[in-house]
Amino acid sequence: MPQHLQHLHITRLFEALAVCKRKHKQLPSSLSLQLSHIQILAQKFAARSMWYAVSAPNCCISYPRRPCSPRFLRKFSVPTSFHVQASLPENGNGAKVEYTPWLIVGLGNPGNKYHGTRHNIGFEMIDSIAKKQGVVMNTIQSKALVGIGSIGEVPILLAKPQAYMNYSGESVGPLAAYYQVPLRHILLVYDEMSLPNGVLRIQPKGGHGYHNGVKSVMGHLDGCREFPRLCIGIGNPPGTMDMKAYLLQRFSTVERHQIDVALDQGVEAVRALVLNGFDQSITSFNLRQKYKYHKV
Repeated sequence: MPQHLQHLHITRLFEALAVCKRKHKQLPSSLSLQLSHIQILAQKFAARSMWYAVSAPNCCISYPRRPCSPRFLRKFSVPTSFHVQASLPENGNGAKVEYTPWLIVGLGNPGNKYHGTRHNIGFEMIDSIAKKQGVVMNTIQSKALVGIGSIGEVPILLAKPQAYMNYSGESVGPLAAYYQVPLRHILLVYDEMSLPNGVLRIQPKGGHGYHNGVKSVMGHLDGCREFPRLCIGIGNPPGTMDMKAYLLQRFSTVERHQIDVALDQGVEAVRALVLNGFDQSITSFNLRQKYKYHKV
C-alpha cells in the first residue's frame, strides 16, 4: 500500500477506535485485527520503540538536515485526541505532565586528560543527573555515550558526545532525529565564561555566544537556536591568561566547592524543567542564581 494511503488508513482506524471509546462500544473483531497490524506499521512511521508512549504531535528535526523554523518538517503523527488526554495526567500542583521525551546533552571533551577541567563541566552535570536518576551510561550511539531513563514518568536520554567539543553537533543532530525529539526538548548543558563560577542559568533559547560546542550543535540543527540550555558559570580567565589554557585548567579548591554545589542545584533545576517546563519556578531559580554570591 502506498505510504500516503497507509497514513489515511491508520488515521481512519484510530478515528473509528475513538468513536467506540466515546460510545463505550466493544471493538468489532475486524477492527481489532487491523489495529494489531498497526503495531507493525507504527515501528515504521512513529517514533522509535522506546518512545512509543509519546502521542502528541510535535515539530521534530530531520537528518540529513532540512530548513529551520518556522519551516520544520512535521513528522507524521496519528491524531489520537483521546489518548493525548490520557497521557497528560496532572501532577500534585494541578499542572499537566507532558510525556514527550527529553534529550539532555552535556558538552565536553572525551578522555581522562580533560576530566575535571572547566570546559568539561557539561559532562559532570550529565554524570550528576545520571547518578541521581539511576541512569546507566553504557551505550555508544551517534558518536555519543548515552543512557536511557526517566525523570518521574517523563522519558529522558542523557548524552555525552565523544567527538571533541568542536564536533558535538555530529552527535546531537542524529540523536534528536532518531528519537524524534522536538527542539524545545533538547537541553544543552555547557560551560559559560560570562557567568561567575558556580552560577547557573536556564534559557529557553539563545545564540552560541562564541562557544564552539554550541556553534557545532546549532550548525547540525540548521542554525536553529530555539532549544533550551543550562549554562554553568566558570568565570573569565584572570589577567592575560590564555583562554584555551583557562578552559583546560582544573578548578581550585574554592571553585571546586562552588561547582559541586552548582551541580546539585542544577540536577534539581533540570528535574523541575522536565516535569513542569518553563514555569515561574525556573524564573525564580535564575533570579536566585544571579544573586547567590552577592553579599548584602
